[in-house]
Amino acid sequence: MKVTDLPAHWDAPKQPAERTHDYNLRLSLEDAARIAALAELYPERSESDILNDMVGAALDDLVRQSPLKDKLTATDE
Repeated sequence: MKVTDLPAHWDAPKQPAERTHDYNLRLSLEDAARIAALAELYPERSESDILNDMVGAALDDLVRQSPLKDKLTATDE
């Protein structure tokens, strides 16, 4: 998914997702306010949902980049 696809994703019904790792983020006040604003715009999505989706979309974008593709793509080895 691309970051620009996220608003349409957030408008769609929420699908359950398995979350196996916790991370602690420190955001600037401006970024935290933006995340809070997105959560208000999409009330079915929590701030954590929005952050998870944004990180996932950013990683998907990086995987599509040829220099990083092989390093970020999971293998069955």
